[in-house]
Amino acid sequence: MRGLIIAVLALAAGCTLGRMSAQHVEPSCVLCETDYIAAEEIAAYVEVAKATGLTDQQVRSIDVGNTNVQIALAHRGALDAPRPNSVAEHDLVTEIYVVLSGSGTNRTGPDLVDKVRRPDDYRAVQFLNGPGHNAAEIRNPSTYELKAGDVFVIPAGTGHQFTKIDDHITYLMVRIDPDKVVPLLDAQDSRAYLEEHLR
Repeated sequence: MRGLIIAVLALAAGCTLGRMSAQHVEPSCVLCETDYIAAEEIAAYVEVAKATGLTDQQVRSIDVGNTNVQIALAHRGALDAPRPNSVAEHDLVTEIYVVLSGSGTNRTGPDLVDKVRRPDDYRAVQFLNGPGHNAAEIRNPSTYELKAGDVFVIPAGTGHQFTKIDDHITYLMVRIDPDKVVPLLDAQDSRAYLEEHLR
Protein backbone atom coordinates (compact mmCIF):
# COMPACT_ATOMS: atom_id res chain seq x y z
CA MET A 1 0.00 0.00 0.00
CA ARG A 2 2.81 2.40 0.91
CA GLY A 3 4.49 1.67 -2.43
CA LEU A 4 1.23 2.48 -4.28
CA ILE A 5 0.88 5.83 -2.44
CA ILE A 6 4.47 6.76 -3.30
CA ALA A 7 3.90 5.80 -6.95
CA VAL A 8 0.70 7.92 -7.15
CA LEU A 9 2.43 10.91 -5.55
CA ALA A 10 5.39 10.55 -7.92
CA LEU A 11 3.02 10.37 -10.92
CA ALA A 12 1.09 13.45 -9.73
CA ALA A 13 4.33 15.39 -9.20
CA GLY A 14 5.58 14.36 -12.63
CA CYS A 15 2.36 15.47 -14.32
CA THR A 16 2.43 18.84 -12.50
CA LEU A 17 6.06 19.49 -13.39
CA GLY A 18 5.39 18.41 -16.95
CA ARG A 19 2.50 20.84 -17.25
CA MET A 20 4.58 23.67 -15.77
CA SER A 21 7.50 23.08 -18.12
CA ALA A 22 5.14 22.87 -21.12
CA GLN A 23 3.64 26.31 -20.42
CA HIS A 24 5.00 29.10 -22.57
CA VAL A 25 5.15 32.39 -20.71
CA GLU A 26 5.76 35.67 -22.52
CA PRO A 27 7.21 38.77 -20.82
CA SER A 28 4.52 41.28 -19.87
CA CYS A 29 6.61 44.14 -21.29
CA VAL A 30 8.18 43.38 -24.67
CA LEU A 31 11.28 45.38 -25.62
CA CYS A 32 10.64 47.91 -22.84
CA GLU A 33 13.36 50.40 -22.02
CA THR A 34 14.73 50.83 -18.51
CA ASP A 35 14.67 54.23 -16.84
CA TYR A 36 17.11 55.90 -14.46
CA ILE A 37 16.48 58.78 -12.07
CA ALA A 38 19.64 60.23 -10.57
CA ALA A 39 19.80 61.51 -7.00
CA GLU A 40 20.46 64.99 -8.42
CA GLU A 41 17.13 64.93 -10.26
CA ILE A 42 15.28 63.96 -7.06
CA ALA A 43 17.10 66.78 -5.22
CA ALA A 44 15.94 69.23 -7.90
CA TYR A 45 12.32 68.20 -7.26
CA VAL A 46 12.85 68.87 -3.54
CA GLU A 47 14.11 72.36 -4.45
CA VAL A 48 10.99 72.97 -6.57
CA ALA A 49 8.77 71.80 -3.70
CA LYS A 50 10.44 74.16 -1.24
CA ALA A 51 10.33 77.09 -3.67
CA THR A 52 6.76 76.66 -4.89
CA GLY A 53 4.94 74.85 -2.07
CA LEU A 54 3.95 72.02 -4.42
CA THR A 55 3.51 68.98 -2.20
CA ASP A 56 3.30 66.25 -4.85
CA GLN A 57 5.25 66.21 -8.13
CA GLN A 58 5.30 63.43 -10.69
CA VAL A 59 8.87 62.58 -11.73
CA ARG A 60 8.05 59.73 -14.15
CA SER A 61 5.04 57.82 -15.43
CA ILE A 62 6.19 54.73 -17.32
CA ASP A 63 4.34 52.02 -19.25
CA VAL A 64 5.81 48.69 -18.11
CA GLY A 65 3.41 46.39 -19.92
CA ASN A 66 0.43 45.24 -17.85
CA THR A 67 0.59 48.35 -15.68
CA ASN A 68 1.97 51.86 -15.55
CA VAL A 69 4.36 52.81 -12.77
CA GLN A 70 4.80 56.35 -11.53
CA ILE A 71 7.62 57.81 -9.44
CA ALA A 72 6.71 60.97 -7.55
CA LEU A 73 8.35 63.21 -4.97
CA ALA A 74 6.36 64.58 -2.03
CA HIS A 75 7.62 67.19 0.41
CA ARG A 76 5.46 68.39 3.30
CA GLY A 77 6.26 71.01 5.91
CA ALA A 78 5.43 71.00 9.61
CA LEU A 79 1.84 70.15 10.57
CA ASP A 80 0.35 70.36 14.08
CA ALA A 81 -3.13 69.02 13.25
CA PRO A 82 -4.83 67.60 10.15
CA ARG A 83 -6.36 70.05 7.72
CA PRO A 84 -10.13 69.83 7.17
CA ASN A 85 -11.23 67.22 4.61
CA SER A 86 -7.61 66.17 4.05
CA VAL A 87 -8.23 62.42 3.95
CA ALA A 88 -7.26 61.28 0.43
CA GLU A 89 -8.28 58.07 -1.34
CA HIS A 90 -7.33 56.90 -4.85
CA ASP A 91 -9.74 54.47 -6.49
CA LEU A 92 -7.34 52.75 -8.89
CA VAL A 93 -3.76 53.63 -7.90
CA THR A 94 -1.74 52.04 -5.09
CA GLU A 95 0.94 54.24 -3.50
CA ILE A 96 4.16 53.10 -1.85
CA TYR A 97 5.98 55.73 0.21
CA VAL A 98 9.75 55.52 0.68
CA VAL A 99 10.60 58.09 3.36
CA LEU A 100 13.81 59.98 2.54
CA SER A 101 13.93 62.43 5.45
CA GLY A 102 11.85 63.84 8.28
CA SER A 103 8.98 62.19 10.11
CA GLY A 104 5.22 62.31 10.50
CA THR A 105 2.08 60.55 11.66
CA ASN A 106 -0.23 59.05 9.04
CA ARG A 107 -3.54 57.32 9.61
CA THR A 108 -5.23 55.03 7.12
CA GLY A 109 -8.35 52.97 6.56
CA PRO A 110 -11.01 52.13 3.97
CA ASP A 111 -14.09 53.44 5.84
CA LEU A 112 -14.32 57.14 4.95
CA VAL A 113 -16.63 59.68 6.61
CA ASP A 114 -18.32 62.36 4.46
CA LYS A 115 -16.35 61.45 1.35
CA VAL A 116 -16.59 63.74 -1.68
CA ARG A 117 -15.54 62.76 -5.21
CA ARG A 118 -12.60 64.75 -6.51
CA PRO A 119 -13.56 66.69 -9.66
CA ASP A 120 -12.22 65.47 -13.02
CA ASP A 121 -10.24 68.70 -13.53
CA TYR A 122 -8.47 68.40 -10.15
CA ARG A 123 -4.66 68.38 -10.68
CA ALA A 124 -4.14 65.13 -8.74
CA VAL A 125 -6.89 63.34 -10.69
CA GLN A 126 -5.52 64.48 -14.05
CA PHE A 127 -1.78 64.07 -13.55
CA LEU A 128 -0.86 62.26 -10.31
CA ASN A 129 -3.07 59.46 -8.99
CA GLY A 130 -6.35 59.34 -10.93
CA PRO A 131 -9.94 59.39 -9.64
CA GLY A 132 -10.69 59.27 -5.95
CA HIS A 133 -12.17 61.06 -2.97
CA ASN A 134 -11.41 63.46 -0.18
CA ALA A 135 -13.06 62.87 3.19
CA ALA A 136 -13.45 64.43 6.62
CA GLU A 137 -12.43 61.41 8.71
CA ILE A 138 -11.57 57.70 8.71
CA ARG A 139 -13.59 55.34 10.91
CA ASN A 140 -11.40 53.01 13.02
CA PRO A 141 -8.12 54.11 11.42
CA SER A 142 -4.71 52.50 11.79
CA THR A 143 -1.99 54.97 12.78
CA TYR A 144 1.65 54.85 11.71
CA GLU A 145 4.68 56.88 12.80
CA LEU A 146 6.78 57.33 9.64
CA LYS A 147 10.49 58.16 9.68
CA ALA A 148 13.43 58.20 7.27
CA GLY A 149 14.07 54.74 5.84
CA ASP A 150 10.49 53.50 6.28
CA VAL A 151 8.39 52.04 3.45
CA PHE A 152 4.61 52.46 3.64
CA VAL A 153 2.13 50.73 1.26
CA ILE A 154 -1.32 52.29 0.75
CA PRO A 155 -3.56 50.08 -1.46
CA ALA A 156 -5.98 51.65 -3.91
CA GLY A 157 -9.26 52.47 -2.17
CA THR A 158 -7.64 53.10 1.23
CA GLY A 159 -7.96 56.52 2.81
CA HIS A 160 -4.81 58.16 4.18
CA GLN A 161 -4.06 61.38 6.01
CA PHE A 162 -1.11 63.06 7.67
CA THR A 163 -2.21 64.20 11.14
CA LYS A 164 1.15 65.53 12.38
CA ILE A 165 4.51 66.34 10.82
CA ASP A 166 7.29 67.34 13.19
CA ASP A 167 9.44 69.57 10.95
CA HIS A 168 9.03 68.12 7.46
CA ILE A 169 8.67 64.82 5.67
CA THR A 170 10.09 64.09 2.21
CA TYR A 171 9.30 60.83 0.48
CA LEU A 172 9.33 59.14 -2.89
CA MET A 173 6.08 57.59 -4.04
CA VAL A 174 5.98 54.55 -6.28
CA ARG A 175 2.51 54.45 -7.79
CA ILE A 176 1.12 51.25 -9.28
CA ASP A 177 -1.41 52.14 -11.98
CA PRO A 178 -2.80 48.94 -13.60
CA ASP A 179 -5.70 50.78 -15.25
CA LYS A 180 -3.28 53.30 -16.80
CA VAL A 181 -5.34 56.32 -15.72
CA VAL A 182 -2.35 58.64 -15.29
CA PRO A 183 -0.67 60.12 -18.39
CA LEU A 184 2.87 59.05 -19.27
CA LEU A 185 5.81 61.29 -18.36
CA ASP A 186 9.38 60.58 -19.48
CA ALA A 187 12.85 61.92 -18.67
CA GLN A 188 12.57 64.64 -21.33
CA ASP A 189 9.27 65.84 -19.82
CA SER A 190 10.92 65.86 -16.40
CA ARG A 191 13.85 67.98 -17.63
CA ALA A 192 11.46 70.50 -19.21
CA TYR A 193 9.43 70.69 -15.98
CA LEU A 194 12.52 71.29 -13.84
CA GLU A 195 13.92 73.90 -16.22
CA GLU A 196 10.62 75.78 -16.10
CA HIS A 197 10.36 75.71 -12.30
CA LEU A 198 14.02 76.35 -11.42
CA ARG A 199 14.56 79.47 -13.55
